[in-house]
Order: sequence, then structure tokens, then C-alpha cells
Amino acid sequence: MGVANQRSIAWGCAKEMTAQGAEVIYTYQNERLKKSVAKLVQDDNRLIECDVASDDSIAQAFATIKERFGQLDGLVHAIAYAKREELGGSITNVTREGYALAQDVSAYSLLAVAKEAEKQELLKKPASIVTLTYFGSTRAIPNYNVMGVAKAALEANVRYLARDLGAAGIRVNAISAGAMKTLAVTGIKGHGDLLKLSQSLTADGKSVTLEEIGGTCAFLMSDLSTGVVGDVLYVDKGVHLN
Repeated sequence: MGVANQRSIAWGCAKEMTAQGAEVIYTYQNERLKKSVAKLVQDDNRLIECDVASDDSIAQAFATIKERFGQLDGLVHAIAYAKREELGGSITNVTREGYALAQDVSAYSLLAVAKEAEKQELLKKPASIVTLTYFGSTRAIPNYNVMGVAKAALEANVRYLARDLGAAGIRVNAISAGAMKTLAVTGIKGHGDLLKLSQSLTADGKSVTLEEIGGTCAFLMSDLSTGVVGDVLYVDKGVHLN
């Protein structure tokens, strides 16, 4: 859930899972975004419309997926959104509406999809849910503001979901990915400086790659990771150590 284009971290995850033999189903928010995903995925049967801001849309999407494919081994939640004008400047510039929007799409949506997946018995036992975060959740990163607050909530959701879904054999974890040039990052003011700074802080002086993040996701989605529950795994080449 959340592939936008070939530079999406979600696409890196999908590619690495596919390389390990997974069959991947892709969701898209609307017809406009479907066009971008369809350039990467030629099988229209594996493209399912799902707007995570709508419970009805999630329910319909999951019902369609279950009808076509049966139960799933896991779900990757790679969705976040905030008003671009509310990312920069001071956090006090964030409006009540903008704050609620960022929380709804970026954090609550994980609870919404997990809830519906459990309700429809969409996931096998064991199964894995993985979401994507960034260490702006624990640090005050310039021009990240309301998204940092949303990511903090998202990580809290991971812990509570891991506790409550564990009895059903569903583990929930997050990947805290290092900064890299994606559609989401280009929406941040001064993203070029952020990328340079992040690269300078990596252990080997090189930015993390889509393949490295995707490989971690493939691991978390596989049965090799059944002992990893409620965790945030940093895949940023050590930037978080600074």
C-alpha cells in the first residue's frame, strides 16, 4: 500500500519481496495515481483501489483482495500525507485541520487497515504488518514538523497493534528508513540539504538504497522474522546514531 513511482520506498520493498518469490498485490488511492502504479505493474488484476481515508474503501478493497487471492502472508503500509505548506517553518503554523489530516492519513490509517484485515480474516497465521517511518518521529527535523508528530503516533500504533494482534499470530513492526530522494522527500523544503546532511552522517558516507530498505522489508514479511515484534528497525546506515 503506497507505491507512487519507481523511486518510492514502497516500490523498493515490492521489488525485493518479488525477488524472493513473493506475489505482490498493489493498492492505489484513485484513478490518477493508478496510472503511475500501472507503469510498474502490468497485471491489472493485482491493482486494487483503496483510499485509506475511507473505511468503506478499505473494506471493499480487502474484500476484493480476499476474493481474488485468498488470505495473505502480510501487508506493507507505506502511506503518509501532510499539507506541503505545513511542513516548513514553525510547528505553530500547523492548522487544526492540517494536523488532523496528517494524523488520519499517516497514522490512523495503519490502525484502520489492521482492524479491517483482522475483521475479514485476511491475514494468515503467522502474518506480518510492516509500516514505514522516519526518525523525525524522535528528533525535531527542520521542515518535517507535523509529519514528525504523525510518525511518532504511527510508531506508538505499531507497539499497541503488536501487543493486541500478537495473539492472532500477526506481528507488527516499522522500518525507519534513511533519507533518500523519493516523491515524499521532494515535498520537504530544503530537501537537498537534508539529503546531503543525511549522507554525511552515514557510517560509510553513502546513502541507504531502495534495495537495502526493501531487503529489510522482505525479511520482516518472511517467516524468518517471527521473533521480531513491535519494533522499529533503523535502515539508515547509522544516521540515527549521531
